[in-house]
Amino acid sequence: MLAALDLLDCFTDEDELGVTELAKRIGVAKSTAHRLLTTLCARGLASRNEETGRYRLGMHLYELGQLAVGRNDIRNAALPLLQELQQATGGTIHLAVPDISEVVYLERLVSRSATARFSRVSRRLPSHCTSSGKAIAAFMPDLAAARSTAGFTSLTSRSIHTARQFALALAETRKRGFAVSVDEAVEGLTSVAAPVKAHDGSARAAISVVGPTARVLADLERPARLVQMAAQKLSRELCL
Repeated sequence: MLAALDLLDCFTDEDELGVTELAKRIGVAKSTAHRLLTTLCARGLASRNEETGRYRLGMHLYELGQLAVGRNDIRNAALPLLQELQQATGGTIHLAVPDISEVVYLERLVSRSATARFSRVSRRLPSHCTSSGKAIAAFMPDLAAARSTAGFTSLTSRSIHTARQFALALAETRKRGFAVSVDEAVEGLTSVAAPVKAHDGSARAAISVVGPTARVLADLERPARLVQMAAQKLSRELCL
């Protein structure tokens, strides 16, 4: 069972993979990988491209994912606010939640001008490389500690890569009430995020707006104010 889950995880950053490569990635014999793939395909969790002979994620995973997202209370409450924020800023809008040392985007409203650019951006990113991750970690010690333990892999030349840089970024976020990520996840893109807090002051999620670096930094106060307003409103609506 665990090997099958590990196999599915291999597709996080790849559209299609062959049996040999999958077997190597999860450390099993090729015959074992083939047997696992056969079972996953039978359940619709994976599918085989008949033209290439390679495998990809199946549509049943998509169906399950849509059910999980559609039943998420935070995402459902946030969606109208995210749509309003996109109209106000014209940027790409994210709703993120923490997962161990990373953040997962429950919702992403991509601006028309950025559709192609975001087509390959993962729904899961290291918390130190994103404004959402820093916004949550600044008010969630468990996420900050998990990230420090996991280390600071760089996604770009501007990514945080030391514990000291991370600590300083979180301190600055607590001081300002919002976080900024300048070219740290994707070159040329800057994001601004605010934490969605519970009544005890801890962060449960974050809302962010993303746009071209030059445009965002030219008027940083406006997106910062708007994401803070949206995050505060979501906190009240969820009665966290």
